[in-house]
Amino acid sequence: MTNPNKLRVSIFGIGYVGAVTAACISKDGFPVHAVDVNAAKAEALAKGISPIVEPGLPELLLSAVDKGLLTAGTSAEEAIFNTELSIVCVGTPSMRNGNLDLSYVAAVAEDIGKAIAKKEAYHSVVMRSTMLPSSMETTVIPILERASGKKAGVDFGIAYYPEFLREATAIADYENPAVIVLGIEDQATLESLRKVNAKLTAPEFIVDIKTAEAIKYANNCWHATKISFANEIGNIAKACGIDGHKVMEAVCADKRLNISPVYMKPGMAFGGSCLPKDLRALRYCARSREVSTPLLDAVAESNQTQIDRALNLITATGKKNVALLGLSFKAGTDDLRESPLVEIAERLHGKGFKLKIFDENVQYQALTGANLSYVRAHLPHLIDLLAPSLDEAKEGADVLVIGNGDQRFTDAMSAKTDGQVVIDFVRVSKDVRTNGDDYTGLCW
Repeated sequence: MTNPNKLRVSIFGIGYVGAVTAACISKDGFPVHAVDVNAAKAEALAKGISPIVEPGLPELLLSAVDKGLLTAGTSAEEAIFNTELSIVCVGTPSMRNGNLDLSYVAAVAEDIGKAIAKKEAYHSVVMRSTMLPSSMETTVIPILERASGKKAGVDFGIAYYPEFLREATAIADYENPAVIVLGIEDQATLESLRKVNAKLTAPEFIVDIKTAEAIKYANNCWHATKISFANEIGNIAKACGIDGHKVMEAVCADKRLNISPVYMKPGMAFGGSCLPKDLRALRYCARSREVSTPLLDAVAESNQTQIDRALNLITATGKKNVALLGLSFKAGTDDLRESPLVEIAERLHGKGFKLKIFDENVQYQALTGANLSYVRAHLPHLIDLLAPSLDEAKEGADVLVIGNGDQRFTDAMSAKTDGQVVIDFVRVSKDVRTNGDDYTGLCW
């Protein structure tokens, strides 16, 4: 039965993503026309024959063909003239240098653009092909605009809609996604995609196109990292006579910290009494058993790189009077052990910067034990650098460095004087404006 919305959809590329997308959209009652340059593949799909091995897909395709909801061909012009929304799912394979080969994307964009040039009605083009950030901006949209003679987002719709489909579970992933990410330029295309996704209940993230492209890559690279991490833990566990599966089963059961956004926010390097020490110890354990841990080794290197990046943002200002707001590794604690902010302070002081530090939880006379030992070893001049109040730390400073998430530092940033530059390591406020002459975020 045809969907009452009567939105007609064309799918360009009958590969893995294209075939699954065509099947699932037609299952929801939308007429779908699939397009592929391979005539044999298009002819087979038009008969309901699946081009790939995927559980449940042959049945969906055959049902859609039998109901008259799925057709296929090789003509881009036919597809554009007979549909309102085109979803592009062509491949983006790797080149020898590691970059993406966008030749298939460029070719289909050219064909679609030429067809849109001949169409008076508004048409929306949605890309699902995996592409690096800015690919839409620098490759796809310019080709579409040049070939059509029209303006994207004005004369025709444009969007980026990344897919998160796993082989062997693709249909379930399509019908029950964890999130829906839509990189949108125009309202008409958003409304069309919402019609197509009307039965999906996942949270919707409406972002700009470049952000949507980046989200796809963040997901895939995070999945790769998780697999490699689990493998390294498993290798170490086996060398110690432990079942790595039992270890990771318990790790994954912790949804509050291990599978959560708590640690997944770009910002300052990690520190404190646990993470640096335990990372070093586990790497030593692995080395002593001749187990290689390139990922864990890279974690330590990456963390140091983040500290270096933070320091470079300060030195790049060319200003010497610096107020460091926060010294403990996170707000609400006085723990200075392996705090990256202590290293930042130590290196600034060593480079001759005029440095003042304020952290309400850090009082030199109250430091004891490991905290005191760490400060004496790394920042022996701390007593001379600590300011008794936030206002005194800020006074006369050219650069305000927000080191941890103490919410009072949001007010301090808002009340800065003219000429003061804010360097924010933690994004102390979600409402903070983006980078400008007087504000710089560490990695946003």
